[in-house]
Amino acid sequence: MPHDTPLISTIVGGLVLAFIFGAFAHRLRMPPLVGYLIAGVLVGPHTPGYVADQSLAPELAEIGVILLMFGVGLHFSLKDLLSVRGIAVPGAIVQIAFATLLGWGLGAFMGWSTGGSLVFGLALSVASTVVLLKALQERRLVETERGRIAVGWLIVEDLAMVLALVLIPAAASIGGEGHAPVEPLSAGLSRLFGLDLGIGGMIAMTLVKVALFVALMLVFGRKLIPWTMHRIAHTGSRELFRLGVLAIALGVAFGAAKLFGVSLALGAFFAGMVLAESELSHRAAQESLPLRDAFAVLFFVSVGMLFDPNILIDKPLPILATIFIIVIGKSVAAFLIVLAFKKPLGTALTISASLGQIGEFSFILAALGVELGLLPEEGRDLILAGAIISIILNPLLFFLCDRMRPLLDGAKREDVVPDPAPAADAIAAQEEMLPEDDEVHPTALSGHSILVGYGRVGSIVGQNLKSSTTPFLVIEDSDKRIGELKAQGIETLSGNAVMRETLDLANLSGARSIAIAIPNAFEACRIIEQARSVNPSILIVARAHSDAEVDELKQYGADTVIMGEREIALGMVDRLAQVHHESVPYEDGHGPDTIMPTDDPPPERE
Repeated sequence: MPHDTPLISTIVGGLVLAFIFGAFAHRLRMPPLVGYLIAGVLVGPHTPGYVADQSLAPELAEIGVILLMFGVGLHFSLKDLLSVRGIAVPGAIVQIAFATLLGWGLGAFMGWSTGGSLVFGLALSVASTVVLLKALQERRLVETERGRIAVGWLIVEDLAMVLALVLIPAAASIGGEGHAPVEPLSAGLSRLFGLDLGIGGMIAMTLVKVALFVALMLVFGRKLIPWTMHRIAHTGSRELFRLGVLAIALGVAFGAAKLFGVSLALGAFFAGMVLAESELSHRAAQESLPLRDAFAVLFFVSVGMLFDPNILIDKPLPILATIFIIVIGKSVAAFLIVLAFKKPLGTALTISASLGQIGEFSFILAALGVELGLLPEEGRDLILAGAIISIILNPLLFFLCDRMRPLLDGAKREDVVPDPAPAADAIAAQEEMLPEDDEVHPTALSGHSILVGYGRVGSIVGQNLKSSTTPFLVIEDSDKRIGELKAQGIETLSGNAVMRETLDLANLSGARSIAIAIPNAFEACRIIEQARSVNPSILIVARAHSDAEVDELKQYGADTVIMGEREIALGMVDRLAQVHHESVPYEDGHGPDTIMPTDDPPPERE
């Protein structure tokens, strides 16, 4: 066996250090990704000690981007994507143009060429796929309207950058500022037929290839991919099913990039979106989750490897200007654009916070600009520094937006003063003063039950509470389920129950019980801990999928923990005993505090 194993050492070094510093960051109440970035700096070439392979780390990170976008596609549908096109397309284009203009201005001020300044501005205009999606997933916003707009915005940015990667080399060679190969299909037509298509031809060819890829995925992929997964599922082999999911995600992404010039991330997203129409999409998301998380960590490590800490001392003012464009300029532009489309304030704040960072496409553009001789190495260093710092600041940006939202919302309502009017006009004026559809209101219930999550388990609990006329409300973060609940007349709070503010709106201190029906034990423990501290006498019922989770949930304060697998077994034994022995139901020795229903395996989320 060879002793030189750069792939293994890069994976091991990256993951081990990311775990150590991620845990340390979490201990300090900072986002774990800060620890991942520090781990990358430590294994990078700019710090002493071990240096990971700089060519392998970005490729490993790209796998994380592919799997992450595939997972997002699994929670998306074509209808969701088309529903936000009215704001995502013009909004992304205007925001890219504004950020590019700011970057061009900074580059021109520093004496760079026009081409280099434009490349610099483009690199600052596009958000990181991984950072944006991680932020949305942590806040459970992917399936909300805000999440759909953010993802749609990201897709438009992705398409714009695909076009930019084709145009920049051509513009450089035509303008005399550099030289690089042009778009392959245009070059082939030029050789075969002697046609010089120029920049317009290359744009047309790029758009044709992207349109062809999308058409193939929507016409043939929508039938072929679900059919393939169903055939694999019928084999009964979980190993083959997991392998099939990874093969489709990686294969479609790679094929899209090589054959159609589409980015790997965009190809993976469409693969997930067409598979989302199958009932196996939930299982596919579950099977790909561990690898998605592991390779996403490697993405942040690879970003950290590119960072040279010395630039903070050598060029502090240009770095501050770059960060201002990324974090303030882009966010304010996105905020105003979303408000201009008359979207709720919460949506505008979420989109602005999501886009206040840059990532993988920025690195590609920076590397291309340096290779073509357009962008000076100083520009690349500023882009890398801006990416690192903006990624670290992004959680703080979300925090500030959450704090600003009540203040801005209050000011907005004060500006609306209804005048004396007929009854119909007065009603309309009152409706205008109400918070937006995605705003949450404190409940008036007391002595009620709180149901967290309305998936397969929570819906059964909720229907029983409703039929027994027990006063209750549901905390849910999926727009689709919230709409269904409101149609049934069930009081609902939109948000994540892990957030203390959401539990306060549910009048936790005045509730008699709380049923935590979400499958995520980590989140459940945090909810239980907060519920017990606010209301020591409240009855807490939770669900688990293993004995270890049962112990952990009870340790945090749950009164009753329900584990599905054991209850399924008890139900089967009870039924068999009735037929074969006419005996009393089987008891497993667990006390009355551990009851156990639900027949679904532990999913990624509900």
